[in-house]
Amino acid sequence: MSLLSGPAGPAADAGWGHDHERKGFFTDTSICIGCKACEVACKEWNRNPIDGDLQILGSSYDNTGALGANTWRHVAFVEQGQDRIEEARESGRKLVSLGMPGIGPKSSGARGATPAGDLSSTDRTPPDTPEFRWLMSSDVCKHCTNAGCLDVCPTGAIFRSEHGSVVVQQDVCNGCGTCVSACPFGVIERRDDGTISPHANRDEKIDRMGTASKCTLCHDRLADGEQPACSATCPTQSIRFGEHTELAEDARGRVADLHDRGMTEARLYGANPKDGVGGIGSVFLLLDEPEVYGLPPDPHVPTASLPGSYARVGLAAAGMVAVAALSFLGGRR
Repeated sequence: MSLLSGPAGPAADAGWGHDHERKGFFTDTSICIGCKACEVACKEWNRNPIDGDLQILGSSYDNTGALGANTWRHVAFVEQGQDRIEEARESGRKLVSLGMPGIGPKSSGARGATPAGDLSSTDRTPPDTPEFRWLMSSDVCKHCTNAGCLDVCPTGAIFRSEHGSVVVQQDVCNGCGTCVSACPFGVIERRDDGTISPHANRDEKIDRMGTASKCTLCHDRLADGEQPACSATCPTQSIRFGEHTELAEDARGRVADLHDRGMTEARLYGANPKDGVGGIGSVFLLLDEPEVYGLPPDPHVPTASLPGSYARVGLAAAGMVAVAALSFLGGRR
């Protein structure tokens, strides 16, 4: 079980007899431009069907909505309106408006680099308009250290790879859906026939119909020494792939740098190994609270409560046996 991962981490616990370090993602939302190149690259490489007719949603300028069995990478468009402006002002936190890309000569610095210098004196007062600010974030499976989906799978269709990622084998999955309810992030889903997530052509045959489906960390590409399609395509290097330990260290350095430059709202998500899932393989740098991005603030793997539940059941059973025994002995008198 995933919960029994030793101190060496889930990659070593996979039992492959290898020297690979745990791999993962670091997504820096402060330099995401919402281009959705990662979404397209993921769908093309994994041959995933489209979700819906790709029309702009009524609730957002987004056109895919959320992660699902057909969408393993999803770029969230967080458009904060007047209500959020007032709430943010009452909280007293400093806010960063990413704005929209401008026109002009390209920067000579690294892609995605923040302008040099102290930014604490920069005027970042929210405008008095409904268009507050845009936050973009490319979401993906978290590849948890303690993965609920892996713990509860009854067929062994979900396994821990040699790179520490959590992978679903569609040819073994029986579509029971147990893993769906065990994921604290709502990532994994069963591929449907278009009733829930309608596709453009209903006569089109749905591959891997009815089986659970999610990001595999491009396990097939890693086997050939390539990085995942999404990180290889990201034009701003908002998505970085590499060894999990190094990425987490770089992420902490990035947050410290932003704090030193006045961007005190920057924070890390998923880098704490003592959280309810033991830390995640996909670390995020956020510019607002996790709930703003649709992420749970305190995720917990459901199977973590099993030992305590079993203990309480055992105590209850022992109490019932004791009561039955006392009743039997009292009746004989």
